Amino acid sequence: MVGFAIVWATARRARTTGLVRHVHQERKHTMTRPVRWGFIGTGKIASTFARDLQLIDEGELVAVGSRRRESADAFGDAFDVPRRYGSYEELVTDPEVDAVYVSTPHPMHFENAVLALEHGKPVLVEKAFTMNAAQARDLVALARTKKLFMMEAMWTRFLPHVVTLRELVSRGVLGELVVVEADLGKWFAPDPSSRLFAPELGGSAMLDLGVYPVSFASMLLGPPARMVTMVDPAFTGVDGQASMIFGYESGAHALLTCTSRARTATRACVTGTDARVEIDADFYAPSSFRLITRTDDVTEYHFDVAPRGLQFQAVEVARCLEAGLIESPVMPLDETVAIMETMERVIATLEPAPLA
Repeated sequence: MVGFAIVWATARRARTTGLVRHVHQERKHTMTRPVRWGFIGTGKIASTFARDLQLIDEGELVAVGSRRRESADAFGDAFDVPRRYGSYEELVTDPEVDAVYVSTPHPMHFENAVLALEHGKPVLVEKAFTMNAAQARDLVALARTKKLFMMEAMWTRFLPHVVTLRELVSRGVLGELVVVEADLGKWFAPDPSSRLFAPELGGSAMLDLGVYPVSFASMLLGPPARMVTMVDPAFTGVDGQASMIFGYESGAHALLTCTSRARTATRACVTGTDARVEIDADFYAPSSFRLITRTDDVTEYHFDVAPRGLQFQAVEVARCLEAGLIESPVMPLDETVAIMETMERVIATLEPAPLA
């Protein structure tokens, strides 16, 4: 059972008091038994998902696979996983695993997801989904041919504040969307072996960080019709910082940035003709926001979400599997491919590193 609370207060900008409402909203999903998850990969994001998975009834972690049995055992000990494997092949052949979560570095996503699909397993693939759009198209085609569920693990889509934002937009509360702004910057130590900087690990600020603002804009506006970008390299030559202006057939714009050089505000703002929504940092993680009308009436939204919020994507997978769906209508596969195509176009404008 998943629940979240919304608390809001409405007041004119010049006032410090106003109408206060407290609303607790429950969102429940019931099923005959939880989805039994097998994890490919034992890194940081896998640990976060394993922890958050313990908060729901819709899923349980039953197996973990790694290229080294020692790593699988350490992960299994940390999260009380009953079956540990020293290869990915062993995990995907486990009949007790209902679905596979791929959380290895970007260059391995395609291979690992294909392995799961070829063994008849529905799969949740970490973002960035693949290294390039061609791989994404091939992976989607395979899943559809085999009639197996697959979804990009864009967990932000399923967070309560983002669900509520989509509801406000669909109800026309913001009016016609005009501008979407989002930035995501984190400081990473300049380590050439880091996944952010090592080319062999898929090092890329766009693939690791930029995917969040690009996906956020895609969720609200679809694929861009026009694009202006500035992309500069990190010290290893991979993209380290990107600024993007996207234009859409509707006339809307998106202003997006990402960088691996500094911790930015990591906020987002969605502006329409009637109102705007300002999302607090970190916009892509559990957060709060303000709805501000043209006349400056302010409605504060606060959400009670425990810890990081990755459990909501597991609830969506469980819902889709129980309904017999092979993709999520919230994070559809064609959109995942379109996002990869957009990011590929951005990365292609990377300026070469200056000569020493």
